[in-house]
Amino acid sequence: MAQGSSGAETSSSKAPTTSPETEILHVVIKRDGKLVNANWGLHPNLKEELKPEELQELTEIMGKVTNIVGKRFAQILTQAEEDVSGTA
Repeated sequence: MAQGSSGAETSSSKAPTTSPETEILHVVIKRDGKLVNANWGLHPNLKEELKPEELQELTEIMGKVTNIVGKRFAQILTQAEEDVSGTA
Protein backbone atom coordinates (compact mmCIF):
# COMPACT_ATOMS: atom_id res chain seq x y z
CA MET A 1 0.00 0.00 0.00
CA ALA A 2 1.31 3.42 -0.87
CA GLN A 3 2.17 5.70 2.00
CA GLY A 4 1.85 9.48 1.91
CA SER A 5 3.57 12.16 3.92
CA SER A 6 1.95 13.66 6.97
CA GLY A 7 2.05 17.08 5.35
CA ALA A 8 4.04 18.55 8.23
CA GLU A 9 6.68 21.10 7.27
CA THR A 10 10.00 20.95 9.07
CA SER A 11 11.41 24.20 7.71
CA SER A 12 10.77 27.24 9.89
CA SER A 13 11.34 29.63 6.97
CA LYS A 14 8.01 28.76 5.32
CA ALA A 15 4.93 30.69 6.31
CA PRO A 16 1.98 28.60 7.47
CA THR A 17 -0.50 27.86 4.73
CA THR A 18 -4.03 29.15 4.97
CA SER A 19 -5.54 26.61 2.57
CA PRO A 20 -8.55 24.71 3.91
CA GLU A 21 -7.93 21.26 5.29
CA THR A 22 -9.51 18.24 3.65
CA GLU A 23 -10.57 15.32 5.77
CA ILE A 24 -9.68 12.12 3.94
CA LEU A 25 -10.28 9.60 6.71
CA HIS A 26 -12.94 9.85 9.38
CA VAL A 27 -13.63 7.61 12.39
CA VAL A 28 -16.87 8.03 14.35
CA ILE A 29 -17.68 6.38 17.67
CA LYS A 30 -21.34 6.61 18.71
CA ARG A 31 -23.02 5.56 21.91
CA ASP A 32 -26.66 4.59 22.22
CA GLY A 33 -27.28 3.51 25.78
CA LYS A 34 -24.82 0.69 26.40
CA LEU A 35 -24.31 0.02 22.68
CA VAL A 36 -21.14 1.49 21.16
CA ASN A 37 -20.85 1.68 17.39
CA ALA A 38 -17.59 2.50 15.56
CA ASN A 39 -17.57 3.43 11.87
CA TRP A 40 -15.06 4.87 9.44
CA GLY A 41 -15.25 6.64 6.12
CA LEU A 42 -12.91 7.61 3.32
CA HIS A 43 -13.02 10.70 1.10
CA PRO A 44 -14.70 9.69 -2.19
CA ASN A 45 -11.84 11.05 -4.33
CA LEU A 46 -9.26 9.00 -2.47
CA LYS A 47 -11.47 5.94 -2.62
CA GLU A 48 -11.60 6.25 -6.41
CA GLU A 49 -7.82 6.61 -6.66
CA LEU A 50 -6.98 3.50 -4.64
CA LYS A 51 -6.33 0.23 -6.39
CA PRO A 52 -8.79 -2.54 -5.40
CA GLU A 53 -6.12 -4.34 -3.36
CA GLU A 54 -5.20 -1.09 -1.57
CA LEU A 55 -8.85 -0.44 -0.73
CA GLN A 56 -9.19 -4.01 0.57
CA GLU A 57 -6.08 -3.62 2.74
CA LEU A 58 -7.34 -0.29 4.08
CA THR A 59 -10.76 -1.82 4.79
CA GLU A 60 -9.16 -4.64 6.79
CA ILE A 61 -6.91 -2.27 8.75
CA MET A 62 -9.69 0.20 9.51
CA GLY A 63 -11.93 -2.66 10.60
CA LYS A 64 -9.30 -3.53 13.18
CA VAL A 65 -8.87 0.12 14.20
CA THR A 66 -12.58 0.73 14.73
CA ASN A 67 -12.84 -2.52 16.66
CA ILE A 68 -9.99 -1.54 19.01
CA VAL A 69 -11.23 2.04 19.46
CA GLY A 70 -14.84 0.95 19.94
CA LYS A 71 -13.91 -1.65 22.58
CA ARG A 72 -11.74 0.84 24.45
CA PHE A 73 -14.47 3.47 24.34
CA ALA A 74 -16.96 0.94 25.72
CA GLN A 75 -14.54 0.03 28.54
CA ILE A 76 -14.10 3.67 29.51
CA LEU A 77 -17.85 4.26 29.49
CA THR A 78 -18.43 1.19 31.64
CA GLN A 79 -15.81 2.34 34.15
CA ALA A 80 -17.30 5.84 34.27
CA GLU A 81 -20.79 4.44 34.90
CA GLU A 82 -19.45 2.18 37.68
CA ASP A 83 -17.70 5.14 39.32
CA VAL A 84 -20.85 7.28 39.23
CA SER A 85 -23.10 4.55 40.63
CA GLY A 86 -20.60 3.69 43.37
CA THR A 87 -20.53 7.20 44.84
CA ALA A 88 -24.20 7.56 45.86
